[in-house]
Amino acid sequence: RGRLWTQTIFLACEGALVLVFANSNSLGGAIVIMVFFSLFVQAAEGSSYGIVPYVDPPNTGSISGIVGAGGNTGAVGFGMGFRQLDYKEAFLIMGFSILGSSLLSVFINIKGYSA
Repeated sequence: RGRLWTQTIFLACEGALVLVFANSNSLGGAIVIMVFFSLFVQAAEGSSYGIVPYVDPPNTGSISGIVGAGGNTGAVGFGMGFRQLDYKEAFLIMGFSILGSSLLSVFINIKGYSA
């Protein structure tokens, strides 16, 4: 259960920092925010792969591939959003999507590992 809470916290911080970045007004502040956002992105990715072995132990490789493909799918989706929308609007959608996924990760239940 601790890994799920860790992922929830990392995703919530990541989403919050995207929203702060979208509303930043100075270059220096935006760079600092982006550095911390990047740290939470990497931490959330690592926590995702830390959960993978517990989802379906005999099929860890397949689950890992699905997680990786999900990252690529998100990149394509948000890339299209940045092409079609104003940057601030695209960042706001990204931030709220990440916050939404962090809230949903609280409800993940892995058979045999519930608290």
